[in-house]
Amino acid sequence: MSAVEISARESGLHRGLGRTQIVMIGLGGAIGTGLFMGSGLAIGYAGPAVIVSYALAGFVAVVMVFSLSEMAVVHPTAGSFGTYAETYLNPWAGFVVRYTYWIAQVIAIGGEAVAAGLYMTYWFPDVAVWVWSLSFCAVLLYFNSRSVHNFGTIESWFALIKVVAIVLFIVLGVAPILGIGRPALGLHNLYALPGGFLPHGLSGMWMAVIVGVFSFNGIEVIAVTSGEAADPQRAIPAALRTMVLRLFLFYVLALTVIVTTTPWTATGVKVVAQSPFVKVFSIAGVRNAAGIMNFVVISAALSSMNTNVYLCSRMLFSLSRGSYAPRFLGALSSSGTPTAAILTSGGCILVAAAVSMFTPYAYNYLLGVALFAAMLVWIFILVSHLSFRRHHPVATLPVRMPLFPWMQLAGLAMLVAILVTMGLDTEFFYVSWLLGVPWVMLISAAYFLWRTCQRRKEAEG
Repeated sequence: MSAVEISARESGLHRGLGRTQIVMIGLGGAIGTGLFMGSGLAIGYAGPAVIVSYALAGFVAVVMVFSLSEMAVVHPTAGSFGTYAETYLNPWAGFVVRYTYWIAQVIAIGGEAVAAGLYMTYWFPDVAVWVWSLSFCAVLLYFNSRSVHNFGTIESWFALIKVVAIVLFIVLGVAPILGIGRPALGLHNLYALPGGFLPHGLSGMWMAVIVGVFSFNGIEVIAVTSGEAADPQRAIPAALRTMVLRLFLFYVLALTVIVTTTPWTATGVKVVAQSPFVKVFSIAGVRNAAGIMNFVVISAALSSMNTNVYLCSRMLFSLSRGSYAPRFLGALSSSGTPTAAILTSGGCILVAAAVSMFTPYAYNYLLGVALFAAMLVWIFILVSHLSFRRHHPVATLPVRMPLFPWMQLAGLAMLVAILVTMGLDTEFFYVSWLLGVPWVMLISAAYFLWRTCQRRKEAEG
């Protein structure tokens, strides 16, 4: 099937997302609890060298986004990278990518729902976590089932809260470093502590790259929005130019402020209990820093949930339109949204949330699928783009990846190295291989069984 035919089968979605909404959705998708809470894990691995770790992770994210944007402008479809894998690799790749991404997002949303419920206990300790988790899921499923413009508006506000928090954090953090209004802290925390800038060596810095890449996960939403962008040929390139630079600066500057103002030994952790942002806000003299950051982190969790529900539903919609999933999942409401796909994903999200609430150990293993899936999908995106370029002369592309193919090859090498490192890790990341590999085998078996049934039907018909 040609690229035009594959794109045409996913028609019908309303193109109601403007350029500003796409930029904010992209920022919101990539700025989540991974920065506000998970950065403590990265600091624990790398110390001050976490700055370099996130710069390397940011490089991979930039390569991935440029590659996606090239393809999204030419093929603005809801199935995005799943459709591109089917078009430029093979149907098996498209099937595996979309289902793998869907299950990864379902698990991630379930975890975020429980996390948001836990954060609410800061203010309402007597209300059960499951009440908040269920309520948040219900509200976000409702808004996602409305028009895509409503989704874009809500996600823009969520993203704005996070962006404002990061900008204030950087401004307030730079002041004590430079000595504005007080004695200067200087840069001694970057090198004067035991172990210096690299307290755990290059291996610790590399482990923090893994956390960094996970933090950037979600940035691929910009390609999915192309299927509902009012003017994808202009909106996607504009979103790309502004989003990539802002994300890179937000992450690297925020982490630089953390490890410069506070000794890394005070913010680096193995188990996340408090955001490193709280300590920096406290140093800056911000009253009720913990409460403020709790609000920001809840907003980040809800933003991530909102975006991932959108992603889940569009993956199911794309699978259905390709006859890889039940036909009813490809139906659209009068407002142009795949309501059946949204509600089906919502039911699976509640199951994932229940697993995480009642059996946390089992949920860690479910998370392994999500971690493995994140790396696998990004690898498929870059491989698909290499094939895409063989079919499209560079002069015809509105968006062009600089230094092609060297940046793609470097990005692929890093992703493969990260995936191998995760498999060799004995503390936690090995779980990703323990569950991720069986998942790929299972979903591949499902694909070949489906293909056999399809061929049998065609032969009988």
